[in-house]
Amino acid sequence: MLIKDAIKFGQDNKLNNIDVRELLKFILKVDESYLIIHNNEYELSQNEEKSFKDYCQKIKAGYPLQYITHKQNFYGNEFYVDENVLIPQPDTEILVHEAIEEIKKKDNQSNIKVIDLCTGSGAIAISIKKEVPQVKMYASDISDEAIEVAKRNTKIILENKKDDDTNLLTVRTQKDSKEKILFIKSNMFEEIPEGLKFDIIVSNPPYIKEKDMETLPKDVLHEPKIALLGGEDGLDFYRIIRREAPKYLNEKGVVLLEIGYDEKKELLKLFEGAKCIKDFAGNDRVIYWKKQ
Repeated sequence: MLIKDAIKFGQDNKLNNIDVRELLKFILKVDESYLIIHNNEYELSQNEEKSFKDYCQKIKAGYPLQYITHKQNFYGNEFYVDENVLIPQPDTEILVHEAIEEIKKKDNQSNIKVIDLCTGSGAIAISIKKEVPQVKMYASDISDEAIEVAKRNTKIILENKKDDDTNLLTVRTQKDSKEKILFIKSNMFEEIPEGLKFDIIVSNPPYIKEKDMETLPKDVLHEPKIALLGGEDGLDFYRIIRREAPKYLNEKGVVLLEIGYDEKKELLKLFEGAKCIKDFAGNDRVIYWKKQ
């Protein structure tokens, strides 16, 4: 099977052409230019062909390509992802953008404290920290496995370490001043230290309604349910944030939250005085609320 034959095989199996090429690059450990130049020359080995066909069938059945390649681009950076975390999506980039803009409004940015609740892969916290490195960045998640993924991405993206470096996942203590992001295992605010206050709380919390879980696309259903399900009406985690956030915000602190496409009305009631920000596609995407 030549590269061109592999691409045709993927297309014949109704796979997206971009996904087919990404899968080939992953299996062959080559870049796009190699696929183009050797399209009619390179013949896949027996093992490579088997892996390619097996993966094609998994993707056809709804398994996310990103969990195979362990790669997802977000806010200009390539993040490691696996089945322990949601795959960061372009829709969430507006949340990062708004957080960065909010930070830039403030004086003495080195004293600004930001926490990313439900951090998952760390995509939000890491993207903010990379753009505004002087802020004091915190991130929390209930999942040990998700925190390990986020720490892995921190080392790759913020510390410029290769993914195969020895001791890549070595955890520093909270007292280590060199820590780029301080990670806290916590169910929402439960383990956040008392007295620790933030200027910005940012989060993309679980917000899928129970009744909508069964209607999600096949690839999304492979993502961790704990990071998707927001209760019967999808608003459970927003209620927690609204109740607890004032205790953890400095004066005039800000909450920035990603929301579901149909949750604007309810959340503007819950966060009185809030405003809703649309994403780059014109969809309601972010709730902005300031502590008075």
